Amino acid sequence: MEPILELSGLTKVYPGGLKALDDVDLTIRRGEIFALLGPNGAGKTTLIGAVCGLVRPSDGTIRAFGHDLATDWRKARSRIGLVPQELSTDMFEPVVRAVSYSRGLFGLPPDPERIEEILRSLSLWDKRDERIMALSGGMKRRVLIAKALAHEPDLLFLDEPTAGVDVELRKGMWAIIDQMRARGVTIILTTHYIEEAEEMADRVGIIRQGRIIAVDEKEALMSKLGRTEAHISLAEPLDTIPAAIAHFPVELEEGGHSLCYRGGDGTGRGKAEVADLTKALTRAGIDYTGIETRESSLEDIFVALLGEEA
Repeated sequence: MEPILELSGLTKVYPGGLKALDDVDLTIRRGEIFALLGPNGAGKTTLIGAVCGLVRPSDGTIRAFGHDLATDWRKARSRIGLVPQELSTDMFEPVVRAVSYSRGLFGLPPDPERIEEILRSLSLWDKRDERIMALSGGMKRRVLIAKALAHEPDLLFLDEPTAGVDVELRKGMWAIIDQMRARGVTIILTTHYIEEAEEMADRVGIIRQGRIIAVDEKEALMSKLGRTEAHISLAEPLDTIPAAIAHFPVELEEGGHSLCYRGGDGTGRGKAEVADLTKALTRAGIDYTGIETRESSLEDIFVALLGEEA
């Protein structure tokens, strides 16, 4: 896919020596949803701020839509939208006026029909004349998205868009993000809810202490770095691991009544090995009554990677 954003050697060192970004290289493809994951203080918000012109990098280059942001930032910035993590907006403004004002900030002419379309897509049209301060937390989040979409960006940053909202509203936000992607908007998402990334993202990047430690297609990342765990209930308990299956990464549990396989780490072959294990059990005359298999989630991989880097 055509790149829409390219970061090369991006570094940010704050006064006092804190290195928030450390030689970051990253390419975002047009039309994808990219999830950037990392613990607090990892550099996610600094990276977003650098692209959106809110943070001045110490080194490196940022190219968006073919424009170098250091020399031609106006053309690129007008095509970038940001939904910030903090609810920072004019709480006394009616919804429709606040969203319309955001469009004007980018030099675009008034377009009431477009503003209505955005508000309706976010279930805000019935709230258009209410002051933002009177809305629920979830609706305020939607106003932030509406403001970011008002100038019709091609690249949208969502910095913790569902922080502080309940599960039902989070699912509603996922649907909104799907709709934006369907309209051709490229989305970069940061989130503490790993299941959001697992649900929506095409690719995932993991950042820690200002460094990107992994980037890959979501499915490829889970296949390469995931682990398979299988619990096989034995018809008769075993005292020791039989020689026929000793080469598998297995151990006895529950007093020999259960055989536990943990493997496939970094190979993506866990499922195939479990199948081979069950065949070996049958050949050895070891009967079993049930099998439960679990694959690593993206959260498992995220935690493991951060643990390795610690």
